[in-house]
Amino acid sequence: MESNPVLLESKSSPLNLLNEMQQLRLLGHLCDVTVSVEYQGVRAEFPAHRAVLAATSKFFKEVFLSEEGAPRSSVLLSEVRVADFASFLEFVYTARVEVEEDRVQRMLEVAEKLKCLDLSETCFQLKKQMLESVLLELQSFSEQHNSEEEEVEEEEEEGSAAEAKPELLDSGSVSHGVSPEGSAAKPREKA
Repeated sequence: MESNPVLLESKSSPLNLLNEMQQLRLLGHLCDVTVSVEYQGVRAEFPAHRAVLAATSKFFKEVFLSEEGAPRSSVLLSEVRVADFASFLEFVYTARVEVEEDRVQRMLEVAEKLKCLDLSETCFQLKKQMLESVLLELQSFSEQHNSEEEEVEEEEEEGSAAEAKPELLDSGSVSHGVSPEGSAAKPREKA
């Protein structure tokens, strides 16, 4: 008797794998490459796993796959800031990283240099959300400003209308309930 195949799939396995790789990296276990980052005199070294870097970055994949003979144990990056590369590593090992708003553009540039599609997409989406948020704030400000202008205009119109009424009464043209045309057309009768 033959049974039907069933799918065994773990929803938590990818995150567990990433978390475990991050722990191994932080402890320096099984790291097989060191990325040296030097930018404007600041230098730092980051132990990492070639497989993780190659799987998340086409730049590293090209570097590692183009090696002939013994694989290199270090890679030098000179066009990336140390803090940005540390954030890049945290992202590729955890699928998340917290950065200041003003660093999002720099992280996008790092993602493009290192050809990391996931980070690039994430930065792009965040920048889009930030832009939409700014546009909504501007629209709200503009609507508030326009409503304030309309209120001022209405107050000015009401003020000018109130000023015009006493002039009509003072001119005598509306006295005794007779319209201006009526007063000129009919002379007053004497009692």
